[in-house]
Amino acid sequence: MPRSGFRGSLNGPKVDLIIDMGNPFLNHTVDGFLKIGTVAATKTAAEETYEVLRRGSISSHKFEHSLKKMCKEGVYWGTIAGAYVGMEYGVEKIRGTRDWKNAMIGGALTGALVSAATNGNRDKIVLDAIAGGAIATASEFINRLT
Repeated sequence: MPRSGFRGSLNGPKVDLIIDMGNPFLNHTVDGFLKIGTVAATKTAAEETYEVLRRGSISSHKFEHSLKKMCKEGVYWGTIAGAYVGMEYGVEKIRGTRDWKNAMIGGALTGALVSAATNGNRDKIVLDAIAGGAIATASEFINRLT
């Protein structure tokens, strides 16, 4: 029977959060969702804080709008990240090797999936698949340099 668990730690500027869903695929997907979703929500919070400081006041309506925007952005980017991480992990398991090609295939599949979900233009789907594959591959190469 699958079991799940939750563990977190804070050491200096790095926060490590591990959620055990009982399945490595789910673990990777949820981890990607949470990490990137948190980054997106934090980015939106910083932007909204800047707007409040620039204006000098905040209303309860604007505050509620800011919270909704943070949640929306966090879920949107977290879902895309979870899909990418899950695709890359699945490709790694199918191919039986861990290299940059997994990132390229995972990025292309995620780009196509997100594009197909948001619009039905075939040329746009192909372009987004190419962009997703290129961005994921470049990211993988940069990570291996450092």
